[in-house]
This record gives sequence, C-alpha cells and structure tokens, in this order.
Amino acid sequence: MQLGFTVEEEAFRREVRRFIDASLPTDIRARLARGEPATHDDIVTWQRILNAKGWAVPAWPVAWGGTGWTPVQRLIFMDELAAAPAPDTLAFNVTMIGPVLCAFGSEAQKQHFLPRIANLDDWWCQGFSEPGAGSDLASLRTAARRDGDHYVVNGQKTWTTLAQYADWMFCLVRTDPSAKPQQGISFLLIDMKSPGITVRPIATLDRRHHVNEVFLDDVRVPVALRVGEENRGWDYAKFLLGNERSGIARVGRSKERLAYAISLARAQGRLAEDAMLRERIALIELELRALDMTQMRIAATPRQDGKPDPASSILKLKGTELQQAVAELLLDIAGPAALTLASEDPGNAPDWASPIAPAYLFSRVTSIYGGSDEIQKNILAQTVLGR
Repeated sequence: MQLGFTVEEEAFRREVRRFIDASLPTDIRARLARGEPATHDDIVTWQRILNAKGWAVPAWPVAWGGTGWTPVQRLIFMDELAAAPAPDTLAFNVTMIGPVLCAFGSEAQKQHFLPRIANLDDWWCQGFSEPGAGSDLASLRTAARRDGDHYVVNGQKTWTTLAQYADWMFCLVRTDPSAKPQQGISFLLIDMKSPGITVRPIATLDRRHHVNEVFLDDVRVPVALRVGEENRGWDYAKFLLGNERSGIARVGRSKERLAYAISLARAQGRLAEDAMLRERIALIELELRALDMTQMRIAATPRQDGKPDPASSILKLKGTELQQAVAELLLDIAGPAALTLASEDPGNAPDWASPIAPAYLFSRVTSIYGGSDEIQKNILAQTVLGR
C-alpha cells in the first residue's frame, strides 16, 4: 500500500488500473508512451470510452454524470491515467465549461449541452485571452451589442487552444462599456460555425498547431446562449478558472515522463556511468514526491466555503517547474538524436527521439497558461501570506 492512502483507496486504484489496461487502445498507449501528443481522434476515442463507463466527468454533480468520488479518488484516477499513459479528457469540456453550466446554466442549456460535452459530441474552446488582455483579462475589449433577441459580437481572441477543431466557444464579451473593468462582462456560448468567425493558426516553437487567433465580425449570438445574468460574466469566469487550475500541476504526467527518462538512460548505459545524471534524477524524483504529497493534502482537505484553495497556486508553480525539468532531462538524455526535429534527413536517429525536442519546446508555455507564474506568486502573496 502506498504511503498516505487507505485500503479502500488502494482498492479503487487497482480498479481504475484494471479498467485502463482492458480499455485503452494499445496504439494510443504506445504513441503516448513515446512522448507523441494525443491526436484529436485519440482524445475523442478515449473520452467516449470513459463516458460509456461513467467516468468522463468525475467532478460533475452526480445528476449530470459525475461519479460521486472523493477528491482523493479523483486524484488517484488522474494519476493512473497519466501513468498508463492515456490521453487527458478535453479540459475545455470537462473541467471548464461543463462545471460552469452545471452551476450557472439554464435548464435548457444543461439538457442540451451537458450530455454532448461529456461524450465529446461537441468540442469546445476558450475565448478569454485577447491581444491586449492576457493576464489582465478584465481589460478585454471584445464587445457584444444587444439587438433584439441576439447579441452582435465584434472583437478578437488569441492563443485560443485547439480552436481549429472547435464546434463551440465559451467567450467573455463586454456588454457594458461604461462599467468598471471587472463589471459589464458577459459569458456567451458561441457556435463556431456562425457567419463572421475566422480562425487563423499561430505558429509555435515546436512546429505544431496548438493555438489560434479568432476574429469575430458581426457574429450574431442568441441571447438564450448567454450563461447566467448579463454583466455577471466575470463571476462565472472566476469560477471556471478555479476549476481550470485543478490538476494543472500534472504530477502524474511528470512522474510518467521521469520513468520514461530513466528507462532511456538505462538503455544507453548512462545511469551506470554518470553520477551527476543519477543525482539530477534523484532530485527531481524527491521534489515530485513532495509535490505529490502536497497535492494530496490539499485535495484531502477542501475549503469549507467550496472555493478553490489559493494554496493550489503552489501546485501550479512547482508543477510547472518540474514539468520543464523533466522535459529538459529527456532532451539531455536524447542528446544529438533530439535534433531530428530540425533535420529533413534524420538518418539513423531512433524513433523515440523525434518527439523529445518538440515536447521540450512546448514545455516553455507551462509557465504562462492557466495563470502565469507571476500571477500565481501574486495570489500566494495576497491570499496566503496576507501581503
């Protein structure tokens, strides 16, 4: 039995592990184990397998498909998914828009969208950041003007992750330009097939298509697709961001990648030869163990007011640091073989090497998304240290 878990929780872990072993397609598992990112089809396939089991949306209310698991059980579940490794469920669906609709959506919105969100019949993206409103999200300028039973939306969103696949976007818009920055914002659900929407890719360091610009030109959105009250969107956005940051430390994923790095180093004989490499691995392993225990402690003692614990910013900060440390470790172990990314003729480079450099390059963004490191430090200073 692992330290800190009850007999019942260890039995739950074995149940989850058996299900993953029996249900996760072997081709998906093999590609993720090599460090390749999950494809669109991988994510859809796995989320639908989980949904058929009743495990796609464990943190939702039971009435809408949730499992009723404890926070520790949900943590174990995430850990086992990462260890497999299995694709993550689509966070925009499962941990962002789904909980918002459960808490604030109209009955019609819940009935129509929630089953489709859980089964990934609709792929969602997040329309929050703008060219002049990233960490200072309240300064957003995308505007929605009321026109009868519709809003007419004009503006631009940026860094919109996976918008190239999206059927719908949950979007913050300014509906009262005269109000203070954090007021006068509304939360709209926008059909990405609406006339006036243009999606343009943004090139990233790893040469993969993750993020986009989204332009909205006179896009008509039914008022019935506004979540909650007009001009209360900031409240719903704060609720969503609290859910977005849960699990963002990605401890399980870092543990799985570290185990992979150790296996590569052993295969090359480097662990036996390089004392500094062994020490580096040991230090990362110790810090991961400490972060894992901290995460479990926070999960096991939820706040009485039901709000996200600001101490979770510690998880985000340290989790980011360790994700980047493991990505850099893998790059160093691969050595020149990782340069296959930049070469049209990889020559005799092994198959396992090609995903390592893109993963390292993409790991730079973990310091930014979900609230930058600087924002997390401000949260800790104000809410934990009282400064």
